[in-house]
Amino acid sequence: MKTALRLVIILSAITGLAYSLVITALARVAFPAQASGSVIFINDKPIGSKLLAQEFTSARYFWPRPSVASYATVASGASNLGPTSMALKENIAARSKALHEAHRLPADAAMPDELVTTSGSGLDPHLSPQATQFQAQRVAQARGIAVDKVQALIAAKTESPQWGILGEARVNVLELNLALDALP
Repeated sequence: MKTALRLVIILSAITGLAYSLVITALARVAFPAQASGSVIFINDKPIGSKLLAQEFTSARYFWPRPSVASYATVASGASNLGPTSMALKENIAARSKALHEAHRLPADAAMPDELVTTSGSGLDPHLSPQATQFQAQRVAQARGIAVDKVQALIAAKTESPQWGILGEARVNVLELNLALDALP
């Protein structure tokens, strides 16, 4: 019994403490920004993480994908509402109506699904280029700039699939909005 207890304590210290400390130290040396959460700083002030969505509600900014958890990291996750759920249908209808009104579109105008549905984590920081292009006219009009200038910024901020094959092209909403603010 004593031997087993000692072994549990030793292995717990090695695998639970020592291993974690070594891996964290290596990550901080090899990938300092990523190990610290990929936080974006402006004038030494943290603005947000490029890995987590943030809420933007002003017409002057691109809006991220909706979040079930109101963009809170502690309560992140999906709603788990299924395709037959009346609550899901009502949520999507309400978001769709709000987007149609904000963009001054007819009720039957098509829009990217990702702007009315939530992601699995509720914190997805990216949108497809199509979802950002959908919002370009509203953002340009709210800022009083040409829509082609906004579209060029979207193109410049569009990331290719990882290693050219994994995933889809995507645009980080926080980085795009910060680039908008940096426009002369």
